[in-house]
Amino acid sequence: MTGSIRPHTFKARDLVGGHLVVDLVNTVTARDAEPVDWLDGYPRLLEWATLTGHFSPADLTALREAADADPDPAESALARIRELREALHKLLTALIHQDAPAPTEAVGQVEKDWKDAVAHARLTLDGTTPRLQVDVGTSGLDHLRHELALRAFDLLRALPPERTRVCPGQRCGWLFLDSSRGGRRRWCSMATCGNSAKGRTHYRRSRAAEPQE
Repeated sequence: MTGSIRPHTFKARDLVGGHLVVDLVNTVTARDAEPVDWLDGYPRLLEWATLTGHFSPADLTALREAADADPDPAESALARIRELREALHKLLTALIHQDAPAPTEAVGQVEKDWKDAVAHARLTLDGTTPRLQVDVGTSGLDHLRHELALRAFDLLRALPPERTRVCPGQRCGWLFLDSSRGGRRRWCSMATCGNSAKGRTHYRRSRAAEPQE
């Protein structure tokens, strides 16, 4: 990613992707202009992970303590999760636009992270459904990356390209899964990009209707 890194306090309105992995990709905003990376440190990554509700508080506490005790490995772990995030962005947008062939480098990066996650995982049964599970004890500071890589593989296998979109809002470019009944969702969020677009349209129409001197 070429752009800037800026601090950001994550809020519920930042989780509009419809899937944890897509929300990770959306931790970079303004991809259609001058991208801004909101993950300015490992503690910020943990803040985002807490907000998603997909990770246990005990695991996040253990990661926070490990990062506080040794910041340099934590920043290295953050760099690796950024690499996964950018590869996923390239791969998902290629699938959305039906680009062929798929971006080889991105596919290779996602495969690398998935294999690393599998190497640290154990097979468990969720009821009668087998699943791969990772934990902080085996993954350490890479726990979030491993979990996200496993979930990314599941997402890519079942991704509905016709329901996966890129928001056309100005200074946005976020991805989202359209789960609406009619499948006509256009914006990442009507409260942000949707209303902004409506405001610009209203302004242009008002200006056009003004009498010319």
